[in-house]
Amino acid sequence: MGVTATQEQAAGTAARTESGADWEELVTAALLGTERRTPPVGRTGGSPATALLDAAAVQTVRRRAGLRPAAAAAPLEAAGEDPRPAPPGEAVRRLSLLLTDRPGSGNGRRGSAPDLLELLPQWLSLANSLGYRAPSPLLPALLDAARGRSDLRAEVLAFTGVRGLWLARLNPDWKYALRATPGSGASLPAPEDAAEVTRLWEEGLFAERVALLAAGRRHDPAAARELLASTWASERAEDRLMFLDSLRTGLSAADEPFLEQALTDRSRNVRATAAELLSALPGSALAGRMAERAAACVRLESTAAGPRLLVEPPRECDAGMERDGVVRNRPAGRGERAWWLGQLVEAAPLAQWSGHFGGRSPREIVALEVADEWRDELHAAWCRAAVRQSDARWSRALLAEPGSPVADGPGAASLSERARLLGILPAAERAEWVAAFLPVHGLSEAFQLLGTCASPWAPGLGSAVVDALNIARDAGSYPWSFSGVLGLAERCLDPAEAGRLAPLAAIPDEAEDAAPGAGGYWAEAFQRLLGTLQLRAAMRTELLAGREPDRAGTAGSADTAGSAGTPDAGDPAGAGDAPGPAETPGAATAE
Repeated sequence: MGVTATQEQAAGTAARTESGADWEELVTAALLGTERRTPPVGRTGGSPATALLDAAAVQTVRRRAGLRPAAAAAPLEAAGEDPRPAPPGEAVRRLSLLLTDRPGSGNGRRGSAPDLLELLPQWLSLANSLGYRAPSPLLPALLDAARGRSDLRAEVLAFTGVRGLWLARLNPDWKYALRATPGSGASLPAPEDAAEVTRLWEEGLFAERVALLAAGRRHDPAAARELLASTWASERAEDRLMFLDSLRTGLSAADEPFLEQALTDRSRNVRATAAELLSALPGSALAGRMAERAAACVRLESTAAGPRLLVEPPRECDAGMERDGVVRNRPAGRGERAWWLGQLVEAAPLAQWSGHFGGRSPREIVALEVADEWRDELHAAWCRAAVRQSDARWSRALLAEPGSPVADGPGAASLSERARLLGILPAAERAEWVAAFLPVHGLSEAFQLLGTCASPWAPGLGSAVVDALNIARDAGSYPWSFSGVLGLAERCLDPAEAGRLAPLAAIPDEAEDAAPGAGGYWAEAFQRLLGTLQLRAAMRTELLAGREPDRAGTAGSADTAGSAGTPDAGDPAGAGDAPGPAETPGAATAE
């Protein structure tokens, strides 16, 4: 039998009358105090404060008892099935430890225990390469870990799959997983579904639109470009910049008309990005214009001492140069004409210089003398051009020999420029070059270059790093001077080097001129490095357990991903669903 509004009102009035006070009046009296506000209660034998509390207790029970049950929420839709197998039980227990590790005290000393959180990316990468799915109890912990570390998100979202996305919809803290960023695994409409693609492009969130455009460029660059062109004029400047950057994927001569149009954009940053993309197309009209301007600034001169390059930078930055992306205003500390020259040479196709200088190779051109101290500016611009155009021949020429001196300022001999040039070369060649650089220049100089090398380090590079660490220890300095290199070694050194590290983990006899206690600190650092390598080897063994031998052999040499394995029919069901540190009802439902 229903309850009418009149009956509800009468019941409420009776409740207030019987209790002697309305709830709001009781709250007001409590806030103001009984000395300033007489409690709205009947006469009692106790103090006003006691009467107020008694009335509040009665009213609290009455309010709770009078609540109507809320309507039942719609049942949750079940999470989608993930057909991938769970990792072996030992691997899942290891993952649980990695997720629950906490950083040290932050007192400056790292101790001898491995930093488990730093190994999480490698564990996830190998697990994904082997085709595993995330065990259900660890879904919340994985999503939490990726919330605080954006570098983990792509691997975590691939590992958690459809169940991770399902769970993320139930917790606002995990909304990052729903933004459909490239590589997140979030669902996007099929490229063939033109109506849904158009709807999402016109109505979706900004991040969804960026992801849609990026996916489109991978699948059909021309269609994605046309999609962008359809709304280009109405987009905000900052959005146009992000969308334009997506054209780097699948960039081709077909994009030139659109990019030429973007050169007249209202936003300077959009114009600069369009010019950069056009200059990466050697056959573009902009590249041709830049080639003509740059060639007019650098010419070959014959002298009694041999040929040399003469540099005459532009005297002004005209409207045409600005339209093609040259920034007129120089940054602090740069000469105006040198600033313009660098931009012209950087945007000019490198292939033109061989013909311009009599058929010389890049190595021969770089070896030419440059008059009037323009060498550093010219070589730095060629370095940026080599990186922009991914030209390995010019990169090798500008890198020179590993033993050549390192410069402090701008130019191909500086560490920052060498690091960028190395990134163009194949991984094996890169590692070989850095391995030859290390004995000549030492660990401190090599740190930035080591970061460009693929993990795990090649045997020659790994041996060079261990040798350099041993030399640094014998020099008597403290290990924290090389903490960056030690951290890289923990993540990148091949576990096969553990045998060479074992003798170094003992406390050495200290030299008289050594820093006090340095030997003990070095032993601690080597123990940590050794323990980390052993742990990485154990992680790999645990993840490969239960996989077919031929599949396991293709998963990479030590840590990095190789070909993904297929589910093993002999893998026991549920072997990977060992309880984790944070099992929740949501995670259980996702199963």
